Amino acid sequence: MERMRACLVAVALASLCCVAHVRSSASDHRYKAGDEVPLYANKVGPFGNPSETYRYFDFPFCSSVPLKEKKEAFGEVLNGDRLVSGPYRIDFLREKDAEIACKRKLSKEEVARFRTAISKDYYFQMYFDDLPFWGFFGKVDNVGKADPSDCKYYLYKHLVFEIFYNKDRVIEINVRIDPRAVVDVTGDEPVDVDFMYTVKWKEIDVPFEKRLDKYKSSSSLRQIQWFSTLNSCVTLLLLTAFLATILMRILKNDFIKYAHDEESADQEEETGWKSIHGDVFRYPKHKSLFAAAIGCGTQLFSITIFIFILAVVGVFYPYNRGGLLTALVVIYALTSGIAGYTAASFYCQLEGTNWVRNLLLTGSLLCGPLFVTFCFLNTVAVAYKVTAALPFGTIVVIFLIWALVSTPLLVLGGIAGKDSKAEFQAPCRTTKCPRDIPPLPWYQKTLPQMAMAGLLPFSAIYIEIYYLFASVWGHRIYTTYVILFIVFIILLIITAFITVALTYFQLAAEDHGWWWRSFLCGGSTGLFMYAYCFYFYSAQSDMSGLMQTSFFFGYMACICYGFFLMLGAIGFCASLFFVRHIYRSIKCE
Repeated sequence: MERMRACLVAVALASLCCVAHVRSSASDHRYKAGDEVPLYANKVGPFGNPSETYRYFDFPFCSSVPLKEKKEAFGEVLNGDRLVSGPYRIDFLREKDAEIACKRKLSKEEVARFRTAISKDYYFQMYFDDLPFWGFFGKVDNVGKADPSDCKYYLYKHLVFEIFYNKDRVIEINVRIDPRAVVDVTGDEPVDVDFMYTVKWKEIDVPFEKRLDKYKSSSSLRQIQWFSTLNSCVTLLLLTAFLATILMRILKNDFIKYAHDEESADQEEETGWKSIHGDVFRYPKHKSLFAAAIGCGTQLFSITIFIFILAVVGVFYPYNRGGLLTALVVIYALTSGIAGYTAASFYCQLEGTNWVRNLLLTGSLLCGPLFVTFCFLNTVAVAYKVTAALPFGTIVVIFLIWALVSTPLLVLGGIAGKDSKAEFQAPCRTTKCPRDIPPLPWYQKTLPQMAMAGLLPFSAIYIEIYYLFASVWGHRIYTTYVILFIVFIILLIITAFITVALTYFQLAAEDHGWWWRSFLCGGSTGLFMYAYCFYFYSAQSDMSGLMQTSFFFGYMACICYGFFLMLGAIGFCASLFFVRHIYRSIKCE
């Protein structure tokens, strides 16, 4: 336990370090009149495919000479950000009117490339004093043209920067396109382009600390999310009241019946869940895999709690998505000891002997699928030459974190778990010969029960899942972490209640194989989440192409698999507590 406390302290300290790092990165920039305000070009890509992004200067825009790459944080690289000095020079409080940034003569190939990009709604992203802004490449004139070949394609060449400031600080930037300044790129002949920009400055009294408020969710969106959360809370209360009433009444009748049977001392054969008291604590099959799954699920639960703590205290402010990825990698590595301790301790409680193999299984149960998925998707990203392809140096850093931090902590946690000498607390003795399980109706078999167990929790959270997907796989900004945390608590409670109820009905049917069943039923919400991915991809998004499709379904498979392990562990722990409680309440011979 002392080692586990030390591990948790280390995670907390690392979390505080993440907070300090993120806070320091958001420094208060001050400028004097005439000072150059940093402008960085980030990436471009089709609006419908958020993962398919390319470097800004992969297209023949104006390029500053020499190009200066901004030093990026670890999480920014993971997020696919590749910032370089922008093509426009903007000085503090200095206005410009239709200034020419550069003159370019586009070749036929470059014209065709711009035309293809415009047809796919390509956008660009830049950062001005760490404030993000976007714009589209051009427009398609298809009004009154039934034949797509008759459409006209126009490239925007004039950006208008409207910048708001408060004393010596930049507060806000709005960028619009001059719709009159366009270049026709419909034909296949070279064209001359004068890229221009206009800069206007306006003073406002908004404090610097609130300059990111415009990127947060709108009030109407928050109202919808709070309404959906209230709906989930009502669902939780109704479910809790229903299950508590039913289970308490049924259990009370069971306890009275079994107590009466004991007092009458009749020789009638026991029935119901009491009749399997000699088998209910019989260890499950594949107990090494089972313990590893519980260990990984516990680690993922710990990661989620730490991430929520950082989110609630304000670390992941709008457009600090690199901070989230950095925190995920660091906290995952530091919580590996929790997975090793839980898996090894539980495995030894189940009288397992090969704890080394169990530890290897624990380390590979989550990392294995993640590694295989990453290798495939990074290969696809390299083939497409997108910014989502991680540089070799970043891959080396991730490997070193896994080899030098995650793996040693996993081993130390496993050794601590093995030496904990914890015993499995079973209120009933297990018989030598297992009891035959009677034939069950179809609705009490594994798959139907998994469907019932996953549907209700998913129905309570699916609205929030939509907003999460729209943020991760779209261009919306997610900032309502308090609502998300409440929904997460609701998910845990509903999962625990549903799994306990199904476990009781399974035991009442004299089926003692509840161990794996409770884990599968608890984790089945992850399967519903992955099924929702297909609906979101086809009906709620404009994603297309091999690269975006493989990224979406590949990484969502890993995320839903993680939810499956975490909720499975929650469901099993709730069922274990319930089963121990009811069998302690009766006298078993």
